[in-house]
Amino acid sequence: MTEYTKISFQHRRVRDIGDVTDIVTMLFPGNRNQQHAAARVLIALRTATEPLPSLASVEALHKISRRTLQRTRAKLARLGLIEHISGLSTRYAGAHGWRLSGRMGTALRALADRLDTWRYEVRREQLAKEEVLVRLLQR
Repeated sequence: MTEYTKISFQHRRVRDIGDVTDIVTMLFPGNRNQQHAAARVLIALRTATEPLPSLASVEALHKISRRTLQRTRAKLARLGLIEHISGLSTRYAGAHGWRLSGRMGTALRALADRLDTWRYEVRREQLAKEEVLVRLLQR
């Protein structure tokens, strides 16, 4: 059976997510090394009381290759699960490093709200606009 490398988001499986291993399996399907690295990063950030200045400790402690950790960190940051805090940020009083972020959760809630609005809001002018936009996609 083919293992997909893209995020495996299936609405039926989302309800069954129970722990960090289910989350990383969904985000990094088919890549056990990145699943392991992502789980270690998420757990380290979840248990940290302040932003971690570097993820090198996770790399050394759990014997994760630098390349795997960097690729995993980049994907987690792009998704909005983790974020880097600059030392120049006044919001965190000069602290710098990595921390868990709420951006992905906020974005998913906004997407769900937008989809619900779109599904129930049927206006003639909106339908006409969408029809024009869909015709542009054909070309």
